[in-house]
Amino acid sequence: MGKKILIVDDASFMRLNLKNILESQDYEVVGEATNGNEALKLYKETGPDLVTMDITMLEKDGITAMKEILEKKPSALVLIISAMGQEAYIKKAIVAGTKHFMVKPFKKVNVLKVIEKVLNGG
Repeated sequence: MGKKILIVDDASFMRLNLKNILESQDYEVVGEATNGNEALKLYKETGPDLVTMDITMLEKDGITAMKEILEKKPSALVLIISAMGQEAYIKKAIVAGTKHFMVKPFKKVNVLKVIEKVLNGG
């Protein structure tokens, strides 16, 4: 298996879509979370190489969860994936520390390009 990825999104169809895309390219999906609290727990348990993180979720949003991950591990790679029309959230995510984001809906080829870029330090 390839690099380990944790998928965080409250929409089950989005998690399934990302999982299918990633596993088709030999990435290992080490967990799926539906909110920021679950994300933090699974991050600690699985030690992924990359986290794909939705922004808008119940209990704990993606920006808050990302901040907490980066506080514990500043070198963590978190790819924010947000729906179109949420530019204000993307700006908040950048201010909070993300260096990588993409907009939903997305195409398989674009997801793979961005993930490869993030994992290779781009």
